[in-house]
Amino acid sequence: MATYPFRTALVTGASSGIGEVMTAQLADAGVATTVVARRLERLEALAERHDGITPMAADLSTDDGQRAVVDRIAEGDIDLVVNNAGFGTNGDFHELDPDRLADEIEVNVAALTRLSQASLAAMVPRGSGYLLNVSSVASFQPAPQLAVYAATKAYVTSLTESLHEEAAPHGVHVTALCPGLTKTEFQSVSNTDTYADQFPSFVWTSPDEVARCGLDGVAANRTLAVPGAQYKVMVATTNITPRWLRRRASSIVQRG
Repeated sequence: MATYPFRTALVTGASSGIGEVMTAQLADAGVATTVVARRLERLEALAERHDGITPMAADLSTDDGQRAVVDRIAEGDIDLVVNNAGFGTNGDFHELDPDRLADEIEVNVAALTRLSQASLAAMVPRGSGYLLNVSSVASFQPAPQLAVYAATKAYVTSLTESLHEEAAPHGVHVTALCPGLTKTEFQSVSNTDTYADQFPSFVWTSPDEVARCGLDGVAANRTLAVPGAQYKVMVATTNITPRWLRRRASSIVQRG
């Protein structure tokens, strides 16, 4: 059984996918966890399956939802904050619903920024704490047909790298978790169900692997936590690959 240096946690987007699995791993390690999502019934079911879980319903696309979670973090008793809530939208940019894109940016960027600031505001003065922001390997290159999602994740990775350097002298760990293709509800929500047939099995990582990589990464104070050898190689070669080539390759892959 894994052990971690944090005894309390708060995880957003905990009702499914990586967040749900990460919550289970934290519970198995004896970490008391506040779980945040819109779907209270799923959080309550999660609490029934694991000890030490406190459900908190909040819609992070709204000011009220963000404020409620900020207020919870400001109480100062949470060791680890995991900003996992987020979603994507697949399709040609000019055909997408602008209101959905606005919500995507609000959750992926604005809410994450607000909760990150609240976390460091609580952690830095006490000289300890852990912040894990869930980004994506999509943050390292353009992603035609997932343009807004990739752009929001580029922001998350850049922000987190900056915060890692700011917080390190104060004893606070800040890490960006950058998974690649992982089979979760993300595919159905973002309208990318065809990825299951389009991409071979070896490129997929499991939610368990991703969650464990993130928790181990923030405990070890890694700037970036990238699950899977295939994605570690991809990220390592990003900086030496011309941007036009990355852009073109991504376009070809996305359009199958």
